[in-house]
Formats: sequence, C-alpha cells, structure tokens
Amino acid sequence: MHIILHQPEIPANTGNIGRTCVATGTGLHLIEPLGFRLDEKSIKRSGMDYWDKLDVTRYMNYNEFLSKHPGAKIWMATTKAKKVYTEADFGIDDFIMFGKESAGIPEEILVENEETCIRIPMLDQIRSLNLSNSVAIVLYEALRQNDFGSMQMEGNLHRLHWRKEGS
Repeated sequence: MHIILHQPEIPANTGNIGRTCVATGTGLHLIEPLGFRLDEKSIKRSGMDYWDKLDVTRYMNYNEFLSKHPGAKIWMATTKAKKVYTEADFGIDDFIMFGKESAGIPEEILVENEETCIRIPMLDQIRSLNLSNSVAIVLYEALRQNDFGSMQMEGNLHRLHWRKEGS
C-alpha cells in the first residue's frame, strides 16, 4: 500500500502518518509544497525513532507524481465523496491520497477522479477528522481487505505468558 499526502501543512500529522506507514510497511509519498521542513523536530518527535525506517518519496507537484507512477490506482480520500471508504476494493499496490489539513485535495483533481473518491462517514456538524486519524482509518481497512499482508497478527506479553487453550 501507499499513502500520498498532497501538500501537508502540519508536521506532527505527517510524523504520525510516517510512524503508521512504518508500522504497516506502507510507502509515504509527499507532494510539495510542504508546510514545514522535513528536518523539523516536530516531525521526528511525532515519528519518534521510526522516521529513518520510513520509505518516503517527495515530488515537486501532483503532475510529477503521476509521471513517475503511470497507471497507478489512486483512491482520493475526501469529505466531498459520494462513496464510503468501505465500498472501495483496495488492491495491495494501490495509493490512497489525502489532501492538506486546511482544504483537502484540490477539487480540480477530485472531479477528474470521481469514481475513486472515498469518504469516512461522520456527522454533518464537523468539517473533517484529523488527517493522521483519517489515514489510519482508511489504511487499515485497505490492509484488512488484503489480509494484512505480512503483518504480525498476534502480540506477546512482556513479563507474563498467555494461558494455553484449555487451562
């Protein structure tokens, strides 16, 4: 899977998203301009010590991204979509794009991709969810649809052990 952030503005959101991408083996694609520098402390603080493990690629603009990924399946996460994200049929190599925090994905891009626009349901009194939360919600649905790939499916206790079945 791949996450695209189109002109993200808040470094803490990008740091959190980067950490989620590392935890899931997901590539992160950043389309400029960014509202911050990637060497800022807040990015590294949000991503903690995982930022150096992140597969991240930067692009000067959306057209450069498209030229480097011809034919890519791109889902557009937007509050303006008619289709809910659970209705999407995510493939393991798909891209999921999210727009900047203040305005989302530009409508010029959305109208060209209406069939792949998806939304997270919410009450109409709120404009949108936090960007890093939105990425996590949609990404984990996409991963679930693909049986979570090679992700670890069970956890271990640190000091104790789980009881064996029947004991």
